[in-house]
Amino acid sequence: MSAPAARVAAIVLAAGEARRYGSQKLLTPLRGRPLLQHAVEAANASSLSPVLVVLGADADEIASRLVLGRARVVRNPDFASGQASSLRAGIAAARRDDVSAVVIVLGDQPLVTAALLDGLVSRQREAASAAVVCVQDGRRSPPTVLHRDLFAEIEKLRGDVGAREILARRSDVASLEVGREQARLDDIDTPGDLDRLPS
Repeated sequence: MSAPAARVAAIVLAAGEARRYGSQKLLTPLRGRPLLQHAVEAANASSLSPVLVVLGADADEIASRLVLGRARVVRNPDFASGQASSLRAGIAAARRDDVSAVVIVLGDQPLVTAALLDGLVSRQREAASAAVVCVQDGRRSPPTVLHRDLFAEIEKLRGDVGAREILARRSDVASLEVGREQARLDDIDTPGDLDRLPS
């Protein structure tokens, strides 16, 4: 059991090179705004604080085209080594704000909502769990709550991996069922994925 999280940060992971997409997908226009802007706005509209946006590849260009609002940028100079480095960079920054937990949001999930992010925090407080994962259409998906009880393990991760293997070893992981009417958890890896989003 983990204590109910008092202060919870948002970490928006947006440092990847987008090789499968063929160009910097996070700047691809969606409804008149860069793809990444949608995830940042959802985090800003939630109760999460601070909101940290981890940038790596094309960081200067992305930062110049984002409207950050209350979010702040965390630079990951080691982004080419994989997602684990971005997780570590975000958690290191969140630790300085003395948070109890973080919600990991993918920068290429443009249809995540503030209500979903707040719902994840409520679920963690209710379950007193080390993590909360979303489940949509029978499949686990980010966003994910990670309690600070997991931070030491996450800081040992290396390569292009997230926290999935850590969570698979634990029995104290709660889930939150997310209907498509609440939020869509599609992540955008190719131009075709973008085309399939509802207009």
